[in-house]
Amino acid sequence: MTEPRHAAPDEEQPQVVVNDRRRIDPETGDVRPPAHAAEDSAPVEEPLVAEVVDEVAAELKTQLDERTADLQRLTAEYANYRKRVERDREAVINNAKASVASELLSVLDDIERAAAHGDLTGAFKAVADKLVSTLAKTGLVPFAHDGEAFDPSVHEAVQHSTSPDVEGPTVTAVLRRGYTFGDKLVRPALVAVTDHEPAAAAPSEEA
Repeated sequence: MTEPRHAAPDEEQPQVVVNDRRRIDPETGDVRPPAHAAEDSAPVEEPLVAEVVDEVAAELKTQLDERTADLQRLTAEYANYRKRVERDREAVINNAKASVASELLSVLDDIERAAAHGDLTGAFKAVADKLVSTLAKTGLVPFAHDGEAFDPSVHEAVQHSTSPDVEGPTVTAVLRRGYTFGDKLVRPALVAVTDHEPAAAAPSEEA
């Protein structure tokens, strides 16, 4: 029969660890939380929390900047669209006015000829003045007068002469007045043009 072995007095005894797995605390009587819950409730390190917060803040700022840029782009596009629509609308209106005014140019020519012959009097003169004033308010502007420099872009020369009294091509007679509507030429003016002619040299006296 084998006798039990007794440890030597100086031999180190193994340490015994006892885990209390009781769910009820014997001292307080409270229910203990599960072991894994205690592990989960361990505090998160502050540097890790700050890093996560910084990443979320950076992502939100990026999204905000993108949305702001999109809104600014849409606002600019809408503003340009409104300007383009307004510009097109004004162009249509001005073209319509110019078209109506151009149809009345022959009437204005008759009024001008009647005034030159002294026939523009009485009620006819009152109506003519009102018509001319109304067309002027819409933007119809007459041009061309004697003595101004000849401009082939707005003048149409139908007569030509020369004279030493002018320094260059000059309008010396307006045969039919021209008209503009805003920046648009409605009708060029028919004019007589005089070019410069050098004066003849005086004959030299014989010695």
